[in-house]
Amino acid sequence: MGDIYDSATYQPSKSIGSLLSRVRVEMLAAVGQELENDRRLAPLELSAAQFIIIANLAKAEGPMSASDLCKGISYDAGAMTRMLDRLESKGLIRRSRSAVDRRLMHLELTDEGRAAWPRMREISMTVANRFLRGFTKTEARQLEGFLTRMLENAQPQPARATA
Repeated sequence: MGDIYDSATYQPSKSIGSLLSRVRVEMLAAVGQELENDRRLAPLELSAAQFIIIANLAKAEGPMSASDLCKGISYDAGAMTRMLDRLESKGLIRRSRSAVDRRLMHLELTDEGRAAWPRMREISMTVANRFLRGFTKTEARQLEGFLTRMLENAQPQPARATA
């Protein structure tokens, strides 16, 4: 298959990357607003960035390393440390040193964090449905498939043997 864009048709502001970035920013802002307005979660004063951390820990199977979390959500180490400090002080996450490698810090949700997650997930779903308004279920699944394929394309390809 050929390239999608060429110098005559490529407009950075309308490119897939730019549109994905704008959708992400808008969705996170909407999630943040919903968290702020939710009477059950508002007292926790959660930001959208903190929501992303909790969501990643909720889907992890067991404790997750801070470095893996950082890589997975593209936050720099300094910002991540500050957010983890806040989440820990709110009683939503727990940090512990790895028994195998003391340099590694493991993260997991506390009971309170696990208890808050279903409502946070519900808010996320509501926002996603709002952004998908006007799409059919088939179109939404196609979009998921396209985005998944883009993520797969982003993975390093094995080197090809040369003759």
